[in-house]
Amino acid sequence: EVQLVESGGDSVQAGGSLRLSCAASGYSEPPYCMGWFRQAPGREREAVAAISLGGITSYVNSVKYRFRVTRDNARITVALQMDRLRPEDTAMYYCAAVDVSYTGCNTSTIFHSWGQGTQVIVSS
Repeated sequence: EVQLVESGGDSVQAGGSLRLSCAASGYSEPPYCMGWFRQAPGREREAVAAISLGGITSYVNSVKYRFRVTRDNARITVALQMDRLRPEDTAMYYCAAVDVSYTGCNTSTIFHSWGQGTQVIVSS
C-alpha cells in the first residue's frame, strides 16, 4: 500500500546540480524517518542522507556540504538537492522511509519502504 516514487535523475557534468524528489503515498501520517540511498555498479548500497519528522538531518561524509535533504510533512515528500556533483556520485538513487525507529533517524537507520530508484550520471 505504501509507495515511494523518485524523480529528477539525469545526466550532468561534474560541478553541476540536480534535485531529486520522492513522493510518498499510502501513509496515514508522515513517517518518522525518510532518507536517500545510492548504489553504483560493483559498489555496496550506501546511505546518503536522512531526515527525521522534526527536520533533523544526517549525511554521509562524502556528500556533507554538497547535498541537502529536506522534507514536506504536509505533502509527505522528501527531496535531495545535490550541488557540486562529482563523477563518483554516479549511482542509482533510492528514497526510503520507516514509520518507527528506536535508534533515531540517521545514515545507520534501517528503512522498511523503498522506491524504485532514479539514475544519476555525472561525467567528467
